[in-house]
Parts: sequence; structure tokens; C-alpha cells
Amino acid sequence: MFDEKWDEYFKDLPPDIKIRALKKLEKIKEGLPGRHLEHGVPIFVEEIGQYRICYTQDDIKKIRKVFFVGKHKDYEKWYKSVK
Repeated sequence: MFDEKWDEYFKDLPPDIKIRALKKLEKIKEGLPGRHLEHGVPIFVEEIGQYRICYTQDDIKKIRKVFFVGKHKDYEKWYKSVK
């Protein structure tokens, strides 16, 4: 499941990072255990080199929702905007 703004971030990625992001998303979909962005924040983060994927997960419904993918610098801006 993807947030409606997900594609705004994804379309700006370099082609090789898009491929790596899609592979990582498959692992997330399969149940890759994520790490919390920050204690007490319900957002998980996965790394792809200097890029980040941020998502939430509902353990009861078994749903993960992806909100962001981008460079670490952009990820910091995104995180400040949702905090």
C-alpha cells in the first residue's frame, strides 16, 4: 500500500536506485523486520545506501504503507514535515 504522495518521491530517483528500492519494497512486503525511525514514532525506515524508505505497519491487519523514498537529506526534511 502506498501513500498518495509516494510517486512524487519515487519518480525523482535515479534508475538504478528505483530498481534497488523496488527490490527492498518486495522484502518489506514479505515481512522484513524494520527498525523504528525514532522511539515512540510509528514510522519504520529501511536504507538503500544513502537513500531511505519510510513506512508504517499495522501488525493486526498485516498492512504496511509506504510514505517516502529518497536521499537522506530529503528524508530529514520529510520527517520534520510529518513530525
